Amino acid sequence: MLQIQDLSFSINGRPLFEEASANIPTGHKVGLVGRNGAGKTTLFKLIRGDLALEGGTVSLPSRARVGGVAQEVPSSSTSLIDTVLAADTERARLMAEAETTTDPARIAAVQTRLADIDAWSAEGRASAILKGLGFDAEAQLRPCSDFSGGWRMRVALAGVLFAQPDLLLLDEPTNYLDLEGALWLESYLAKYPHTILIISHDRGLLNRAVDHILHLEDRKLTLYAGGYDTFARTRAEQRAVLAAEAQKVAAQRAHMQKFVDRFKAKASKAKQAQSRVKMLEKLTPITPPSEAARHVFSFPAPEELSPPILRLEGVSVGYDGPPVLRGLDLRIDQDDRIALLGRNGEGKSTLSKLLAEKLAGSGQVTRASKLRVGYFAQHQVDELELDETPLQHLQRMRPGEMPPRLRARLAGFGLMAEQAETVVRKLSGGQKARLSLLLATLDAPHMLILDEPTNHLDIESREALVEALTAYTGAVVLVSHDMHLLSLVADRLWLVSGGHVQPYEGDLDAYRDFLLSANTKPAREKPAAKAKPRATRDDIAGLRSELRKAEARVEKLEDMRNKLAKKLADPDLYEDTRSGDLRVWQAKYAEVMEALDRAEALWVKAQDMLDAALAHQ
Repeated sequence: MLQIQDLSFSINGRPLFEEASANIPTGHKVGLVGRNGAGKTTLFKLIRGDLALEGGTVSLPSRARVGGVAQEVPSSSTSLIDTVLAADTERARLMAEAETTTDPARIAAVQTRLADIDAWSAEGRASAILKGLGFDAEAQLRPCSDFSGGWRMRVALAGVLFAQPDLLLLDEPTNYLDLEGALWLESYLAKYPHTILIISHDRGLLNRAVDHILHLEDRKLTLYAGGYDTFARTRAEQRAVLAAEAQKVAAQRAHMQKFVDRFKAKASKAKQAQSRVKMLEKLTPITPPSEAARHVFSFPAPEELSPPILRLEGVSVGYDGPPVLRGLDLRIDQDDRIALLGRNGEGKSTLSKLLAEKLAGSGQVTRASKLRVGYFAQHQVDELELDETPLQHLQRMRPGEMPPRLRARLAGFGLMAEQAETVVRKLSGGQKARLSLLLATLDAPHMLILDEPTNHLDIESREALVEALTAYTGAVVLVSHDMHLLSLVADRLWLVSGGHVQPYEGDLDAYRDFLLSANTKPAREKPAAKAKPRATRDDIAGLRSELRKAEARVEKLEDMRNKLAKKLADPDLYEDTRSGDLRVWQAKYAEVMEALDRAEALWVKAQDMLDAALAHQ
């Protein structure tokens, strides 16, 4: 059992913990949540003994092994598989001793212990972990120096998972994983045989891989049973109760104070007034728990373009060698919400770069004449000017705008006055991501391409991003390991696989099942229907929202069709058939009708899904 008793600790005079206590029984899988900067990572350092306690105790069973992911695996000539095997230091030491010892008694003891820890199956277990995190058999034999820092972080994660410490500490492990790796990790952690404490802002992981939530708030620790959604509901109920109690106490105080103010000068009531003063002193105010600061993203709205805004016909794209993707026939309209699915290395980022004009391809690429594209990728966060402030970044891009207007733009992305004047190197990862998102959307793009946008964003910021993308009037193309984000934003799924990109007819649950299965090829057909659980109130609300969006999309296209029909009914358009204007307007009308057919099909599908859910209530 991990016991935290009356923990106190401060950094630079700012208290992070004040008599905080929590007991985590052996075998529990616990998600540690709290605001950015509350002290979650510091708590890990205190548990490991990297920082000295100022007060209280942190205790574990004797000989308990505590493990976490190293900052980075060194760039060495050691192969990935050998690096992971070496992470189990006891096995490595015993294997080395077995080669050298000559004492019969010691040989027997070593062999017995090696059998106890299942040392002979170690290579198979290490290989399975590396495969789950994206390394095939060939890659596992290559040296660490062949891989970038992000991939070596995966090796570090594989090492600590293989070592199986008694207390596993993981700090945002999915930040450097793709969707496949993140889902594999969820499944692995759910079956992990020892205690886990994990810092994560991935709502799906906190619902599926942990059984308790440890909440850090107001320098205290509180343990809740269940996953994140259960915790969120419990917190909402607690806030409602405390808010009502606070309102009741405030009303009592106001009533007593009114009596005191009215009668304290009257001799006949002075004694009663003095009694009320004493009661007021004893009436402790109740303060509701502080709400997380409202996190917002304010994406500027682009003007409307005629569909399609982008069309690819027979397009191939790659780098110096053979094409990564070929034969692309794709269409994007301004109201599309598309998630790119596919295993790591299949070409999702390559497609994103092609759509964003970061890569040139062969074949026919037709873009709307006024199309603006916003592109966000994780590497762009790393390319910010570290010695400039966010305000200076905007001043370079908008030299003609006055500082108050630029500050308002920053505030629209949650970067308030203090952060606006702070150099980027001192900002948190989430604040840097917000700045990069602001820069990507500064020109009100008609299409926004987001490659892993939620890395370093806390849960509140992720929910704010969902709201902003839902309200955004441009097209969205998403690559993300955050299934919660994809499920709430995307209404179309494209599978990037085998050098091709095609619509995926299943849903995200079907794709998740595919990734976790041993299949080598994804099914192109719609998965067979399976018995559905009873639909919850949240399910119904989500489907109603999808139906409203589908209806709005149809109404928008019908309005565009009517405007084009009116234009085509103008006799002047037919006066000069040589100008080509007639063919242009007829082509636009045909494209709108094609988009309307597709939108109506999505509308019907949304209505069918809602009807089916209502039937399963």
